[in-house]
Amino acid sequence: GAHAEFCYYVGCAGSFDDRYKKVSRNFVKILNKAGVSFAILGVEEGCCGDTVRRLGNEYLFKIMVEQNIETFKRYNIKKIITTCPHGYNTLKNEYRQFGYELDEVWHHSEFILKLIKEGKIKLSKAVDGKLITYHDSCYLGRHNDIYDAPREIIKAIPETELKEMPRHYDRSFCCGAGGGLMWMEEHGERMNFNRSKEAIQTGASVIAVACPFCMTMLEDGVKNEGKEEAVKTLDLTEIVVKSMGEA
Repeated sequence: GAHAEFCYYVGCAGSFDDRYKKVSRNFVKILNKAGVSFAILGVEEGCCGDTVRRLGNEYLFKIMVEQNIETFKRYNIKKIITTCPHGYNTLKNEYRQFGYELDEVWHHSEFILKLIKEGKIKLSKAVDGKLITYHDSCYLGRHNDIYDAPREIIKAIPETELKEMPRHYDRSFCCGAGGGLMWMEEHGERMNFNRSKEAIQTGASVIAVACPFCMTMLEDGVKNEGKEEAVKTLDLTEIVVKSMGEA
């Protein structure tokens, strides 16, 4: 059959986490609306291996990468879009250590902004809650210097104001999940509770995120403060689909 231009690499959270499956579906809505030629690997997609490597199991990581590269080669995959900064960072920066160069690896925030600039999608409606704060994911920001794309998307939404947290951009504060910490017990104040309080204090009714780890941690943090009715944690795809009037 015809060869799609892009592979949408859904990732573990986008495939199996009930909350983040909504993000995957919304991103597919955006891609279809924009007429993007894409395919997914479905059951042939393997975990990118990010968490395994962060937790120190280099042997297992190598096996996972080699299996994925074999699949990429079989389908001649050269351009990938992800909805997870962990997958994005691993595919973009670490797979080349195993001799496989992808031509393009996109994070969905960059790709959505490209579609907006090309006029392929139009943000025409305000979203519930005119005040949005954005949480920088560590793997998107500090690891890959993607700070502006998510903010430009939010600023493209009519009647919406972006309210920054005190710690933002390259001085952002981790949600508490990176580096395998999601699977470990923390001592003292939990990082996600600390960060969620900071987000709530901006007065925003939406915390925008672009990472499944951040989504889980901040939603839990907001619930811990008893604010889940007043403050929603939404991925950029969900905000964009609402603004497109497609939700």
